[in-house]
Amino acid sequence: MENFIITVSYLLLGIFFRRLGRFPQDFSNCLNLFVIYCSLPALVLLKVPTMALGPELFFVACLPWIMVALSAGTVLVVSRLLDWPRPLTGCLLLMIPLGNTSFLGIPMVKAFFGEGAISYAVIYDQLGSFLALATYGALILALYGKKKDFAPRFQEIIKKIVSFPPFIALIIAFLIRGHLYPDLIQKILEALGATLIPLVMIAVGFQLRLTVEPGGLVPLSAGLVFKLVLAPLAALLLVNLLGLKGQAIEVSVLEAGMPPMVSAGALAILANLAPKLTAALVGLGIFLSFLTLPLLYELIRLCLG
Repeated sequence: MENFIITVSYLLLGIFFRRLGRFPQDFSNCLNLFVIYCSLPALVLLKVPTMALGPELFFVACLPWIMVALSAGTVLVVSRLLDWPRPLTGCLLLMIPLGNTSFLGIPMVKAFFGEGAISYAVIYDQLGSFLALATYGALILALYGKKKDFAPRFQEIIKKIVSFPPFIALIIAFLIRGHLYPDLIQKILEALGATLIPLVMIAVGFQLRLTVEPGGLVPLSAGLVFKLVLAPLAALLLVNLLGLKGQAIEVSVLEAGMPPMVSAGALAILANLAPKLTAALVGLGIFLSFLTLPLLYELIRLCLG
């Protein structure tokens, strides 16, 4: 609980900085870029080489894809039943299947499970959520985006995947397994990795908005209920049916309950897919997750502990 309180304090600090009015509007973007190019790759290089390999890692990498399929199918069924317009359906198809498993997921995993569980969160994010954003997300943008020239080509998707700094770090981390870093390199990686949680949570707090579009309450509520409640419960039911246990499994279930992905929200807004609903899903999703994630963690410990 102490780690969770510390994490929340960084979020509140970000909100305070925004209200202070002394920081530029792109302050959170600068923090996010530092995290993407320095903090997260350093953490990947630090944690993954020491991670024990086992069959449970296969499930950790597969669960986000299962959640994408389940979430997308649910959105399509509900959208057809309620006759939602295409831009709104496209927004939910992008936002609900893809969770904030990196920027919010890694700090939350550390807060609840400790430093040693971060490597599982990295696998869930990089081999699951990130690849799903680059592939499934590109497909949704191509099918539902209003800007025809916005849909990325296959070559562009591959280029984005192989040039993404944390993904490059993940490949390197697997290649150097079993080797120790020199003391100086170890200390540099530790120092850079330690910046991830403060910077991420301050950035999240700085860009947090809690507004609801008039007439958008039904899709907003439906999306958040599925993303924050039903999706993790479905993941928990699945692991119970399969008889899976262990910290890797517990982390993957917690990651399944993360709110909508910030990066997916940015793409949805650029593609003009219900931008006000998108912003509300991101902002309110993050806010509500600080209430739902502790409850989910206790449920995980009760069912899998």
